[in-house]
Amino acid sequence: MSEILTSSATPASAHLTGRTLVDVRGLSIGFADVNGGGPLVRGVDLTIHAGECVALVGESGSGKSLTARSLIGLAGTHARIDAQRFEIDGRAALEFRERDWRAVRGGFAGLVMQDALVSLDPLRTVGREIGETLARHAKGQSRAQRAAAVHAVMRDVGIPEPERRAAQYAHELSGGLRQRALIASAIAASPALVIADEPTTALDVTVQAQVLAVLEARLRAGVGVLLISHDLGVVAGIADRVIVMHRGDVVDSGATRDVLEHPSHPYTRQLLAAQPDAHSRGYRLSSARFVEEDGSAVVREPLPARERAVGSVVLRAQGIGKRYAGGKVAPAHDANAFVALDDVSFEVREGEVLGIVGESGSGKSTSANIVLGLLAPTSGSVEFLGQRWNGAGVSETQRSQRRPLLRYIPQDPLSAFDPRHNVGRLLADGLHAQRLERRTVLKRSVTLLEQVGLDASYLNRLPVSLSGGQRQRIAIARAIASEPALIVCDEPVSALDVYVQAQVLDLLGELQARLGTALLFISHDLDVVQHVSDRVLVLKDGRAVESGATAEVFSAPQADYTKLLLRSAPTLQTQRRAA
Repeated sequence: MSEILTSSATPASAHLTGRTLVDVRGLSIGFADVNGGGPLVRGVDLTIHAGECVALVGESGSGKSLTARSLIGLAGTHARIDAQRFEIDGRAALEFRERDWRAVRGGFAGLVMQDALVSLDPLRTVGREIGETLARHAKGQSRAQRAAAVHAVMRDVGIPEPERRAAQYAHELSGGLRQRALIASAIAASPALVIADEPTTALDVTVQAQVLAVLEARLRAGVGVLLISHDLGVVAGIADRVIVMHRGDVVDSGATRDVLEHPSHPYTRQLLAAQPDAHSRGYRLSSARFVEEDGSAVVREPLPARERAVGSVVLRAQGIGKRYAGGKVAPAHDANAFVALDDVSFEVREGEVLGIVGESGSGKSTSANIVLGLLAPTSGSVEFLGQRWNGAGVSETQRSQRRPLLRYIPQDPLSAFDPRHNVGRLLADGLHAQRLERRTVLKRSVTLLEQVGLDASYLNRLPVSLSGGQRQRIAIARAIASEPALIVCDEPVSALDVYVQAQVLDLLGELQARLGTALLFISHDLDVVQHVSDRVLVLKDGRAVESGATAEVFSAPQADYTKLLLRSAPTLQTQRRAA
């Protein structure tokens, strides 16, 4: 298959004769009050050996995390677990009591979850969080020895200045540093098994590469890894075997190369075909399918044609910068200040998509906040629709009339939405500036839902009751409610599984073709940026290092940092190029 790319690395598990960490046969998991009491996970077989990485892939709700959590006794208080065999480190785990599971967690198996900000205790320093694992499972150490061990494991996962970082709280760290701190906590007691549940989701490619390097080092040391990920590039680069789950069932499994090159189930084929790449631009990802005659080509339906970006400039940022000193905004001339953004310029034209990429701390979010008028630049200015929008002397009062023409799609709608407001209220807020009658607001809200593939039945639902893909569709509906000239998209698909991501990207493409809205698209996923963007801007340490047409930047990057980004991205394409 010309567009299906896999790793060429020799599996670490080849000819495995070592310790069996997990041996499960016929696993079923259910809850009495869910799914009519029927199982949510059915008939799963799972074996993990020392030094082997097994990946669970599939859509949100397929049972991946529930299966993984059952291995450490965290499936849920009322979970009903049945299996023909359920052995953890050679012991019959169905007979475990809670004290047995406590010994497993942290000592035998470490868990790395997706959302480090939620997972790390906000009331404890990172050092104390990691140190607790050592106190529980590596007893007999003095306080000084434990502190040294904490700093050592933080250094192992790529956290700079571990002595200083250990004294900080989770909210004081960047997303990448938080995720690495979470991994450090999971591996501090040298467990035999690491369960990594979407450990690289929402991380930029260089930090992602560092996190994967940590997991690969564990594998080389003989540790087993159970990886849960919707990123098939990550899976292709590190996993020895893959198990594909769909609605609670295993539909495909085997060696990574076999599953990704020769998928046996239509669902696996659909997942692989829905991946964005250099050839998918202008096509619907969710329509992708393999041609059955030769099994080698991916066929996609075209998106509605949109006009080339030859219109007037919608947004112009000129020399914008942002500096801080001692936690406060610093003047431009302060040489000792921390530079979050330095002399960055770019523009977006009507109907155009400008992608912004760069690692954590590169200035992507700072740029977005300045463009949105949520943060005043220390230097430079922003023009929106030909008028000053941000910079010296521009107030929110002056922006208020044009505010509905600039909208925002966040990475995590659940945290951005008021949890007390139902969908109808959220959409009404997006229509507020138009001062419509209540009956018209309701009619427009239904129309907006239909435009994003939903219907009126969602109006009374709360955000917490929606899936990740549904919440992102609501965020898009609210963003387009006022028919804006520009939408700032900040990692809008980073937390979505492959097929839901494809649906959301298709939706953005369709709406943009119809409405002619310009997009400022921020993403760490280079395949996604390549799929959606007309031009791309690359940021590093607050400075622009390269910009240009997307195809040119990706095919012939000029800056060393851009080359590093492209090399670091664990996409299916790069895995094939490495073969």
